[in-house]
Amino acid sequence: MKDISIEKFIAGIPKAELHLHIEGTFEPELMFTIAHRNNLKISYSSVDALKKAYRFNNLQEFLDIYYAGASVLIHELDFYDLTWAYLSKVHLQNVKHVEIFFDPQTHTQRDISFDVVINGIYRALLDGQEKLGISFRLIMCFLRHLDEASALKTLDKALPYKKWISGVGLDSSEVGNPPSKFQKVFNKAIEEGFLTVAHAGEEGPSEYIWEAIDLLKVIRIDHGNRCLDDDILVKKLAEVQIPLTLCPLSNLELKVVQDLKEHPLVKMMEKNLLVTINSDDPAYFGGYMNENYLGIAQALNLSKKQIAQLAKNSFKASWLSASEKHTTIRQIETYLQNN
Repeated sequence: MKDISIEKFIAGIPKAELHLHIEGTFEPELMFTIAHRNNLKISYSSVDALKKAYRFNNLQEFLDIYYAGASVLIHELDFYDLTWAYLSKVHLQNVKHVEIFFDPQTHTQRDISFDVVINGIYRALLDGQEKLGISFRLIMCFLRHLDEASALKTLDKALPYKKWISGVGLDSSEVGNPPSKFQKVFNKAIEEGFLTVAHAGEEGPSEYIWEAIDLLKVIRIDHGNRCLDDDILVKKLAEVQIPLTLCPLSNLELKVVQDLKEHPLVKMMEKNLLVTINSDDPAYFGGYMNENYLGIAQALNLSKKQIAQLAKNSFKASWLSASEKHTTIRQIETYLQNN
């Protein structure tokens, strides 16, 4: 058995990413390249100036820049390049499976057609599967700061692409936009055969997690930090093994926690919650999967066994088949034994 460093251990372990906004992977260099290609101007003088703007006090401050960046995405090639750049990065970090979010309303509100958005993203995902060996699922999110009527129109636009889209989710400004606001559109999505997830309990209260489970019938909670405020909820999440897709560096950058040493990850693991590590919006929050694993591992002094458990959880919580999950989890167990 080799005794490699935690950094090398994390770099080598197979991982699945379940909480990733493709628009949140928009690195400044690529943003300037695409803006130039589309004859658009960005309101920052340089890549460095834009990077300096990536300092946020809360979710809304981040969202303001996030939506501004997305505004340069116009053509199918832009969405392809964005997605391919992400896949190329995580391939080098030993990410084997991704379940990524995309926000069509961010683009259709700018008169970019739904077809343009999904065709570019999906074509890159297919290429990533063929050329990089990264399997995938695609999740369409509704923007919760918009009304449910807009979400219903978006769902209608997605129906011709049901074979491409595995599930629907709920993201954007959480506070003041409870899951209950979207019960009708989620009911319809379930009738159409989509799986459901929702952001809940990041900045919003634990009641939002209850609503997501009881009203939206979600099978996975994105974030879910605030579940620890409610012992009955924690018991429910543990019993049913509803996964939580945690995002440590995102939580730090958006001041959900003031220090990674305060992150509730270990408490959640001790309570038998099915927690996973993800990068959320890595271009904006300072790191992709390995940086998130390493940051939280160093802050909370995680053991290799705990890191391996988090990696196994990422596949357990995924929408891969039982046999695919089993195969990769065995690989992780063997990797732990040998390192």
